[in-house]
Amino acid sequence: MMTEASRSLRVAIGGASGLVGTALTAALTTGGHEVARLVRRPPRSVSNEIHWDPAHGELDTAALEGFDALVHLGGVSIASRRWSATAKQAIHDSRIGSTRLLSQTLARLQRPPRTFLCASATGYYGNRGDERLTEDSPPGTGFLPELCQAWEAATDGARQAGVRVVNLRLGLVLSAGGGVLAKMLPAFRKGLGGAIGNGRQYMSWIALTDLVRAVQTLLATDVIAGPVNAVAPNPVTNRAFTRTLGRILQRPTLLSPPGFLIRALLGEMGRTLLLEGNRVQPARLQQAGFSFRYPELDGALRAELSRS
Repeated sequence: MMTEASRSLRVAIGGASGLVGTALTAALTTGGHEVARLVRRPPRSVSNEIHWDPAHGELDTAALEGFDALVHLGGVSIASRRWSATAKQAIHDSRIGSTRLLSQTLARLQRPPRTFLCASATGYYGNRGDERLTEDSPPGTGFLPELCQAWEAATDGARQAGVRVVNLRLGLVLSAGGGVLAKMLPAFRKGLGGAIGNGRQYMSWIALTDLVRAVQTLLATDVIAGPVNAVAPNPVTNRAFTRTLGRILQRPTLLSPPGFLIRALLGEMGRTLLLEGNRVQPARLQQAGFSFRYPELDGALRAELSRS
């Protein structure tokens, strides 16, 4: 049975200022753990900040000695603009370059962290309709699957040096404080929400609360390595997600942008992120006994909206 960390840990976090990183940092520090953030600016404190500049290959190597774990959650947003060649390169470099720098650095340390937990994404599986996917499922094809494969491969240096590596394949993280849900809420609260395209594409989601709990348990145990699907056990179609959110907000969800409009306005990015999907299961978390606080979408959305 997986349980949340009880022993005090020293954890370094890359991407600590993002949605997930902020929540994880707060949970770990309030739980009595020591957290150091990787920052690009000059550190204001030598005890809880570590300088790095992945774009230039810079990292304060000695400062990582003796930590229990390194968590890497950083990367340029994949949904901020159309996927031009330049945008794709920035997305790629921000993930693969930074991960390879961390991985190769860990491999050179005398006292490396025992665990390297690095973000990946359910984009690994590509557009797979209603096929049920686990960590053993093969990758899909296209930009996102290829990105995720390269992202996970960039952790090989640490793995080969004996560090336990966990590749956390993140689904849609639900939080009223940021991310996709926060962007959706203004339109839905005005009654302007609706299914996208035909609405049959699956959305593999996880409540931010459960994601943070899952990371904590993965840090506390050494029985899991390799890919881990960070999703709730009950993915839903886009239409079901839309109807559930509308029902909770007591607003109609009748406006449905057609697929051709999404493709015309947003190109490959819109097609991949909004019109395609996959039905991913958290097989490894469930096999290890992890208990989701919010296994169903209704409960997850109600909990998150109560915080907004």
